[in-house]
Amino acid sequence: MKKNRKRLLLFLCGGIAGCGILYVLFSLIFLDFMVELLWFGSLKLKGYYLLRLYYRYLVFSGATLAFFLIFFLNFWMASRYLGTTISSAEEAELAGRQKKLNLIRLFQSGSLKMYAPISFILAIIIAIPLYEKWESALLFIFGSGAGINDPVYGKDISYYFFGYPVYILIQNRLLLAFVLLFAGIFILYQLEKRILSKENNRLPRGSKIHLTILAGLVVLIVAWGFFLERYTLLYNSSHMPVFFGPGFIEMRYYLPLIWAGIAFFILFVVFLVIYAHRRKGLKKLVISGLCFAVVLGVSKTSFLPNLINRYIVKSNPLKCERDFIDNNIRATLAAFNLNKIKKLQYDVPADPDTLDDRKIEESVRNIPVWDQSVLGDVYAQLQGLRPYYSFSGVAVDRYKVAGRYQQVYLAARELNTAGLPRAARNWENRHLLYTHGLGAVMTPAAQGGDEPMTWFLHGLNEESEYGLKTGQADIYYGRKPYGYCIAPNDIREGVKSEEDAFKNYEGTGGVSLSSLMHKIFFAIYYKDSKIFFTTSINKKSKILFRRNIKDRIRTITPYLLLDDDPYIVVAEKGLFWVQDAYTTSDKYPAVGYLNSPFRNEAGFDSRFNYIRNSVKIVVDAYNGSVQYYIADDHDPVVKAYDRAYPGLFKKMDEMPPEIRRHLRYPKYLFEMQMNVYARYHQQEPDIFYMQEDTWEFSKINSSPMKPYYLTTSFPDSENQEFMLVSPMSPAGRSNLRALAVAGCDGDNYGKIYIHNFPKGKQISGPSQVEALIAQNALISQKLTLWGQGGSKVKLGRMIILPAGNSLLYIQPLYLISTAGTKIPELKRLIVCRGNIVAMESTLEAGIKGIDIKLKAMLERMTNRYKILPVKPEKKSEKKPEKKDSGSTPEDRDSNSGDFDVEQHSI
Repeated sequence: MKKNRKRLLLFLCGGIAGCGILYVLFSLIFLDFMVELLWFGSLKLKGYYLLRLYYRYLVFSGATLAFFLIFFLNFWMASRYLGTTISSAEEAELAGRQKKLNLIRLFQSGSLKMYAPISFILAIIIAIPLYEKWESALLFIFGSGAGINDPVYGKDISYYFFGYPVYILIQNRLLLAFVLLFAGIFILYQLEKRILSKENNRLPRGSKIHLTILAGLVVLIVAWGFFLERYTLLYNSSHMPVFFGPGFIEMRYYLPLIWAGIAFFILFVVFLVIYAHRRKGLKKLVISGLCFAVVLGVSKTSFLPNLINRYIVKSNPLKCERDFIDNNIRATLAAFNLNKIKKLQYDVPADPDTLDDRKIEESVRNIPVWDQSVLGDVYAQLQGLRPYYSFSGVAVDRYKVAGRYQQVYLAARELNTAGLPRAARNWENRHLLYTHGLGAVMTPAAQGGDEPMTWFLHGLNEESEYGLKTGQADIYYGRKPYGYCIAPNDIREGVKSEEDAFKNYEGTGGVSLSSLMHKIFFAIYYKDSKIFFTTSINKKSKILFRRNIKDRIRTITPYLLLDDDPYIVVAEKGLFWVQDAYTTSDKYPAVGYLNSPFRNEAGFDSRFNYIRNSVKIVVDAYNGSVQYYIADDHDPVVKAYDRAYPGLFKKMDEMPPEIRRHLRYPKYLFEMQMNVYARYHQQEPDIFYMQEDTWEFSKINSSPMKPYYLTTSFPDSENQEFMLVSPMSPAGRSNLRALAVAGCDGDNYGKIYIHNFPKGKQISGPSQVEALIAQNALISQKLTLWGQGGSKVKLGRMIILPAGNSLLYIQPLYLISTAGTKIPELKRLIVCRGNIVAMESTLEAGIKGIDIKLKAMLERMTNRYKILPVKPEKKSEKKPEKKDSGSTPEDRDSNSGDFDVEQHSI
């Protein structure tokens, strides 16, 4: 009985230990793979996921096999030249040391037991970096020419994107491998010479040839490294902040030294081999060695370059560096897609004319008078409707509303379980009941002060008095940090409306939980036993996870850089998220680096000197499906990924038209491009060197103005278009120098226009207009008055609106309560044209008042400086009658209420 109990106890202990080991192995190896496979399968991307695994391990196994063969075949060949017999005297000497004798025989025979394990271990060590950089190897295999040559060496830029990084990696790995191999085989031959062949102290001829070949390969690999060093000159930053890339010293001093170093190194090794075999050519060996040492030493010291720089380059900077500055300019414009910008002249007449009423009416209807941050608070207070709903961000877009092209603001009403009462934050509520957001809200961009908010789309039932339809309005996937949910379930889900309180999920997203194994997988994966034990799951239940759209996309395509501002699109079929994605590289030659402001999940370098908005991604807010569309088919990076992963990326023509018409040029990309263009619009090397016309973003409140979306038309166009606008000012100055515009509609999408103002003419910038507003007595009085009684006055973002051949500056004014519920209120709109400032409740009234005052001002100026004709008979000039320059009664009437005009000298 005691023996049986011991056996049973041992059996139970062994079983428990075995289960523990299996659980650990399952959790560490098998679980993640299965969850990933199920998740990708739910998106119909299982083949893509397996293909990525295949590529990763194919690159690693291929590299490991290649290095294994290099090591093993050379070791095996070396064993052929080792002695195959041991003399009787040596055998007697080693008789007492049998282990050493067996080891010697293993080295002699080239046994798999000795060389194969050593070769395999060395191969894995050498190949590990290639496993870590397998994505670079993939681009090297599938990359193709870009059709753009670098301005220094004339090579296609695809060489630097795909070939150069891999060549550097392979050269380093090969050099390490062959140095280890040469050292190992040299040691073997020395063992052969000193231990096994005492009767013959000379190495066999074949072994010498073998060592010579290995030494020659090491020399060639080192020479290849010197050759690749030429390209490091392209990323030289020593000339910053003037320009980036190689300059006079790099191309006229260091580059010739690199070529000389390669030549002398090869000659030195050749003469070394000849001397080692024939004992001839010692003089040539010494001379070539000295020359190589001198070249290497000179290239590593800074004495001569400093002398050249001080007495030649700095004495003649433009003459020496002009061509290299030009290389940097051309390369930078190409790298940031700025070499196709169209420049236009924006002439503002000295005498301002009246405004085109038709154009102004169209533009005013679309002026975005709300700041997105302020409008988010309005949406939250008026359209949140439930404590567990919130708005993650306000988007700017354009829609056909009641048959008219209308710029709008809109936001998705997303789930926010953090808003639930503490007592309601239980597992069932968080994962079974409150599972999704509901619908979107939409308002016009333009609005008058003291007017109620106009809602194009509102309420939990997605009501619209303007004919907008949303289709499926439930939001299971969005911008919020969602946890997993299980839907449909027996509890049923979330609040829709008073009439239809609960409903079940009927979408295609998620992984089925009908399988017992799936329940076990996800219970272990989330360390949540309730997934397995809950009785609220039925046969149709699915687990929806990775519901944050950016996390979702990053898991699928970690090699794409994602914009921080995905936006919602309202379509008849439902709600869709549009995410801009970028391809980048840090290997564009002769171009300076920018730092990425976005979160980087892929392990890529956070800096880049090449960027393209090559991919538009559409995520279904209900089903969670992810579709990739190529937006720039000239980008070599996305073309390489398209070849590597056939079927993942679609052509832009395949995007549904109702989504495609809402694509917009990314604000971040445009801001980054204008930041670069502020210097590099000076395309003449002489002007660029002097930086006489460097720009910067126009400032207001001492902060740079960010680009903003605007629907308007410019003087050379009759059509109203949705565009990105960025005001630019001369560096260190406040006046306006240019308006940069990026098209977002139709054939103008992605086209950048620079509307230059005449350099010799004063055009007020935002900060100067801000000063005019601050100096206005009546406006200051009103601001002081409104700022009392528990309200705070906030001036919103200034909008610069092209109006005929003139400019209108529009700034909204908000009142925000400092106590209780804070619902920002649009109170007034401040309008400025030239030096005339007005404040009114509506834009139309403000613009009309400015037009009236402009006419009155011009009339007064004409009368004030009018010169009467000279009478010939008296030969004298009658003095003009002095007139009252004060305001007329009509002027005083027009200044009543909030309207105010302040005149300044022109």
